[in-house]
Amino acid sequence: MPKYMTKQRKLLIEYLSGHIDESISANRIAEDLATRISKSAVYRNLADLEAEGKLRRVADNNTREVVYQYVDEDKCRECLHLSCKKCGKTYHMSMTAADSLVENVSKSESFVVDKEKTVLYGICKECMEEE
Repeated sequence: MPKYMTKQRKLLIEYLSGHIDESISANRIAEDLATRISKSAVYRNLADLEAEGKLRRVADNNTREVVYQYVDEDKCRECLHLSCKKCGKTYHMSMTAADSLVENVSKSESFVVDKEKTVLYGICKECMEEE
């Protein structure tokens, strides 16, 4: 059940909505919002949003730090995500490619992929070009 929309929660959701293609640590969120939201309120609201299914929480393989991605936007719900291991940016996989991948896994492995919770890790085009 969603909680009451406090001023702090509203500011946090606005911030997260502006960063939907990023996986962001709680520390960075707290630092970016330090003048408007207390650190404890950031952590409390992140936990609530995760419990409500509005945030995806994963451990960053590079730092072992927990990062969050806001997934309450319509385009995130039925989408596979691609996450760059170098720069940390998260991308929406095209629906055509995602549907094809999910269908192939379903047929060949008799396994249903949960698109809402699946993240594929690799290196993005921009990072590959920098090498």
